[in-house]
Amino acid sequence: MNISRSFVLAGTVFLVIGIGFGIHMGASGKHDFAPLHAHLNLLGFVLPMVFALTYRSYPAMGESKLAGYHFWLHIVPSAVLLVMLFLLLAGSITEASMFPIAPIAELLIFVGVLLFLANAVKNAF
Repeated sequence: MNISRSFVLAGTVFLVIGIGFGIHMGASGKHDFAPLHAHLNLLGFVLPMVFALTYRSYPAMGESKLAGYHFWLHIVPSAVLLVMLFLLLAGSITEASMFPIAPIAELLIFVGVLLFLANAVKNAF
């Protein structure tokens, strides 16, 4: 797995969806999904691109098994959280019904970031 490429591709998918929501909000004049738009672009696009550039800049990091774990621990839980946020903002679910899935997804993303840190300490310096 080319980790940089994987993060770029996944991030770009999130970007397309995020921009789509931005266009929809601008055209409709309804900004109910602004939090989703922001999270799609930041959690879904910006962070994966930062990760991609870091892995590209430090090839030893990208070759580590930690990189693959980090990828899956960021992309899958992020997608879960973003779908849940969409459903919440659309009124299809309540905030209470997001428990325990949303906190688990958040924790998995945090574990992925800790693996990224461990990988950086081990392979980037």
